[in-house]
Amino acid sequence: MSNSSNIVILTGAGISAESGVKTFRDNGGLWEEHRIEDVATPEAFMHDPDLVQNFYNIRRAQMETVKPNAAHSALAKLEAEHSGTVTIITQNVDDLHERAGSQIVIHMHGELAKVRCRICNKVHRWHGDCDQSTACPDCGASPSLRPHIVWFGEMPFYMPEIGKILRQADIFVSIGTSGNVYPAAGFVAEVAAIGRAKTIELNLEPSQGSVYFDETRHGPAGKTVPQFVGELLSQGMT
Repeated sequence: MSNSSNIVILTGAGISAESGVKTFRDNGGLWEEHRIEDVATPEAFMHDPDLVQNFYNIRRAQMETVKPNAAHSALAKLEAEHSGTVTIITQNVDDLHERAGSQIVIHMHGELAKVRCRICNKVHRWHGDCDQSTACPDCGASPSLRPHIVWFGEMPFYMPEIGKILRQADIFVSIGTSGNVYPAAGFVAEVAAIGRAKTIELNLEPSQGSVYFDETRHGPAGKTVPQFVGELLSQGMT
């Protein structure tokens, strides 16, 4: 691998699970006893905005109780020591990558620590509660704020930018993803079709897209990711 390698890393729920972040797939299709249809769709927000706001208020507070794990820290170390570019595309809405020290992080499904105004479309960093009486800090409208989260049925953020990044990848690594949530699940096939990048999967078990990867390694992210990063850095990429 040359010092100019563009490393693109896709992360999913598996990398944050070891920090204690819950996902609905771990709870029989429930998030904190709520059906996903009741808290993570535009229709749910229209039907019961108070329920949806409170659900994300609770999740936002929970994020303050968890910390980055060894996998997050290893990726931050890779970015800091690699002379090329390391871009993390994450499906996660937590900020554990940033808290570990990663600088280039694309949140394709939004961010829990942000809210967005439906009137002026401004995005605001947010760490406390938000409800229907909370006014937009920019335009003052109320009710106007919603979680800055991509709900089911909505288009993920930054797709044109992500497409360009994938086309320029020299190494594509997928960490902790199930391989069944699109469009992210299709990224490895897109990269493989270009034929430029080496593709590696680091996952607890084979994902649905494992056949597209040149190499697969299975085990907890807290072990496989630091080991993989150590191997990359030992190849003279610093």
